[in-house]
Amino acid sequence: MSLTDPVIYWFRRDLRLTDLPGLQAALASGKPVIPCFILDDESTEEWAMGGASRWWLHHSLQALTKSVAEQGGNLLVRRGDTQAQLNALVNETGAAAVYCSELYEPDARDLEKTLGEELAKSGAAIHCLPGTLFFRPHEVRNGSGLPFKVFTPFWRHCMQRLPSMPLPQKTIFTPNSFLQHSLTGLSCEQWQLLPDSPNWAADWHNYWTPGEAGATETLKQFVTNTLADYAQGRDFPARDASSRLSAHFHWGEISPRQAWAAVNKAPGSNDKDQHKFLSELGWRDFNHHLLFHFPHIADRPFKPSFSQMPWQGSDETFKAWCEGRTGYPIVDAGMRELWQTGFMHNRVRMICASFLTKHLLLPWQWGARWFWDTLVDADLANNSGGWQWVAGCGADASPWFRIFNPMLQGKKFDGDGEYVRRWLPELAGLSDRDLQIPWEAPPLVLADAGVTLGSDYPFPIVDHKDARAAALAAYDAVSKASS
Repeated sequence: MSLTDPVIYWFRRDLRLTDLPGLQAALASGKPVIPCFILDDESTEEWAMGGASRWWLHHSLQALTKSVAEQGGNLLVRRGDTQAQLNALVNETGAAAVYCSELYEPDARDLEKTLGEELAKSGAAIHCLPGTLFFRPHEVRNGSGLPFKVFTPFWRHCMQRLPSMPLPQKTIFTPNSFLQHSLTGLSCEQWQLLPDSPNWAADWHNYWTPGEAGATETLKQFVTNTLADYAQGRDFPARDASSRLSAHFHWGEISPRQAWAAVNKAPGSNDKDQHKFLSELGWRDFNHHLLFHFPHIADRPFKPSFSQMPWQGSDETFKAWCEGRTGYPIVDAGMRELWQTGFMHNRVRMICASFLTKHLLLPWQWGARWFWDTLVDADLANNSGGWQWVAGCGADASPWFRIFNPMLQGKKFDGDGEYVRRWLPELAGLSDRDLQIPWEAPPLVLADAGVTLGSDYPFPIVDHKDARAAALAAYDAVSKASS
């Protein structure tokens, strides 16, 4: 059956209507567009969305549904294997083409290839356009024509060919841009994305506004109020100095090009703050570049020698880390923030990841999987890249012998204890001097603060000095074996 020869726009992780080349191309075809989204927990089983991502997606889809309706359309949401669902939709509608944004994870690339082959059998074409990164990974190569493995030369190369500017601010829709249809899709209540029994995300609307409008407002607030303190302030978790845009970028509610343009026009900020923020976006491109060229790094170390790392694999210590019960306040505060908000400050992510891999000698993959389930900004490339960087086994990684001292990190970046007290209220009565090292506080000081170690707050599950020595020995053995 043909519904006036439409084309399909398949939303993936590009849940916006502005600066979206694939949607612009679909509109430019001159044919009415059917916008759709496929909830696929079948073909992506290994890396199916975690709980926090599902919460975000629910609200982002709600926002996109509203935006499409305001333009006279109806976002069609279906569940199942993506290839089967798109094939069925093409056959139902007689669509001549499917438009979408490129994704660069291994499974996504394979899907684009097989989908193109399958749609061709029905006489339809697939058009995958860029729109999620500054630069397409396969187009960025070093002087020898090989992928980059170190960030600094990668980003220097990218800055020699500045990204294109965003498409016009307002996408041009006509009254007939979206096809009026009566196709059967899932209602919001049928998406089954929200947590239930218990609803651990009940308060998350206090922290987040998913959707394109929320992303646009978050970027505006960052550029206006926060960017001028970014280069220095971003390391201090109690400060409101991070962009809080990472989940919006992951779900494509705003494009990196839009952020680039906004930051470069920002009044009152300086080159240092602008360049630092843009370089952080550059790391996002770099991690996708690495995953594109070295797909095994999703769950295996970039450096093969680290596959011999003698991890301890203790379920008990891993559970304590997940629940914020390590006895090290800066670590526990970060893990509590993550559970209560779906987010963790970047500096604290590094501290927590270092503690897991080097104090507890637990596999980085365990931490990466926990973050995958609990972070609203969970992203395969960034998550794997970040964990491998801290664990010392990735491309351009932190040196393996760099082991964060959680006490010193806490004192340096949370000197007044505001962050720790926010997430560990049981320690709020301790002085700044004792807050990061409660086990060293005299008994009377603990009593005056209303803290009983082992009851109100745990003793450290490992001794820092002993754990550091064990980690150095394990890492040194692996390093020597590979040399």
